[in-house]
Amino acid sequence: MGRQNNIRPRAFRPDCRACPRLRSFLDGVAEEYPSYHAAPVAPFGDSNARLLIVGLAPGMHGANATGRPFTGDFAGILLYQTLHDLGLSNKAVSEHANDGLRLKHCRITNAVKCLPPENKPVASEIKQCAGYLRHELDELPRPGVVLALGRIAHEAVLRVLGCRQKDYPFAHAAEHRLDDSLCLVDSYHCSRYNTQTRRLTEKMFQQVVARARDLLP
Repeated sequence: MGRQNNIRPRAFRPDCRACPRLRSFLDGVAEEYPSYHAAPVAPFGDSNARLLIVGLAPGMHGANATGRPFTGDFAGILLYQTLHDLGLSNKAVSEHANDGLRLKHCRITNAVKCLPPENKPVASEIKQCAGYLRHELDELPRPGVVLALGRIAHEAVLRVLGCRQKDYPFAHAAEHRLDDSLCLVDSYHCSRYNTQTRRLTEKMFQQVVARARDLLP
């Protein structure tokens, strides 16, 4: 699959405060919004699923507020509607962490587990979270499929698996066979900017998620 690296898998820690910039930023967010989760956001979904969806990081008024990936923000509207349409979720709308929504045959995580300022993590923060992502990928049942939402998620997956970036270029709807048991599928991120500029349409997104689902054994 790729060259060896020194990224050691680590199980998710809800109390992680390893990144100074993120720690300081979240402390300020918690003070301004006392009801917000304002902490690392855990992966969500079926622990036995063979499809892992990897996003970038929690959104300020989405996962950072609710404590569940893509819940409560604009990107989640398209994601959860699509998952429901394709039979991967029992509900089309994700409102809060206790709304009864359940994922089927898939799981959602982020390359960076904490909200970064301006939604832009720096390289050291992506690297700090790499052990968590490595653990999630190691735990993914094989044969499995990873759906990367955006270039940063794509690059994070390749990095933790020791794959050379140039061998697997990011492109919307691209499919990369990383080995005999793992396939990486790329999508533009379902962000407000991408959908409002029509870089990513609902049809485009549904097609790529459907393809990732159909690659499952």
